[in-house]
Amino acid sequence: MSKRDYYEVLGVAKGASEAELKKAYRKLAMKYHPDRNKGDDETAKKFKEASEAYEVLRDPAKRQQYDPFGHAATGAGGFGGGTGFDDVPFEDIFSRFSDIFGSDMFGGDAFGGARSGGSRRSRSAGQPGSDLKINVALTLEEIAFGAEKTLKIRKQTECSSCKGTGAKTDSDFQTCSTCDGIGEVRQVSRTMFGQFVNVQPCPTCQSEGRIIKNKCAECHGEGRVKGEETIKVTIPAGVSNGNYITLRRSGNAGARGGSPGDLIVLIQEKEHEYFERDGNNIIYDLDLSIPDAVLGTDIQVPTLKGKAKVKIDAGTQPGKLLRMKEKGIQGLN
Repeated sequence: MSKRDYYEVLGVAKGASEAELKKAYRKLAMKYHPDRNKGDDETAKKFKEASEAYEVLRDPAKRQQYDPFGHAATGAGGFGGGTGFDDVPFEDIFSRFSDIFGSDMFGGDAFGGARSGGSRRSRSAGQPGSDLKINVALTLEEIAFGAEKTLKIRKQTECSSCKGTGAKTDSDFQTCSTCDGIGEVRQVSRTMFGQFVNVQPCPTCQSEGRIIKNKCAECHGEGRVKGEETIKVTIPAGVSNGNYITLRRSGNAGARGGSPGDLIVLIQEKEHEYFERDGNNIIYDLDLSIPDAVLGTDIQVPTLKGKAKVKIDAGTQPGKLLRMKEKGIQGLN
């Protein structure tokens, strides 16, 4: 099934502002939120579809790539084997868009009672890991036919000793006394205009709702350590300089069980010895002797697929362009 246009998913115009994108996503998130539609797989898919669209369009760099090329040019489920948000847990989405999913997003009892889901998310989410960016230089041949690259990435990985919790044992946690396990602290202000509630992340537990009594000796309570990982990435044929591929959840590990960041692979095109790229066309400067140019001849020229014969008409002038069909680069599908 083909992916829908991200602007269509959010119901906004292509030139929508950041505020318009956020407003549209917030509206859809309220409508399709999993807490409001428990057990409904169809609305869960729509929630993730809207989240994926918002993640790409709210990022200026990703949006700049998406606008001219659509899904073919983005790593969010586009080229490079990305999976979009299909396999991303809801908790990771809540963490990723923490500015959207506050504990009061739905107004207290919008789902038929006091909402405690926000508190549960804060306690279990930890701190999300950061994204990683890496440049991959490709030859023109690799760009034309695709390639598989093996990358060695230095990054923060989950601590194997505590399995990412940051604690010495599973019983080495206690409820944060500052926020009573909610992960938030509230300040109530009363003015002539009414009562205002200011909600802030708990400074003691960093919104996690609990603190560690005995920290893991290996990671010192972080739940992650510096390490190295080998990752394989498939580069599709037809990519361009500046395109990127996003590998979901392959970035830095989160702290204390937080969701990992993404790995963003930026494509860089190496300069070729004798070919020049012009879009999907390949240009080669052919040197002809005067007799061949005057009298005409058949000559073998290099292409990305090997030697090929081209006919030189008699009287060919310097600077003339000769076109060989289907000898260039096939664009992204």
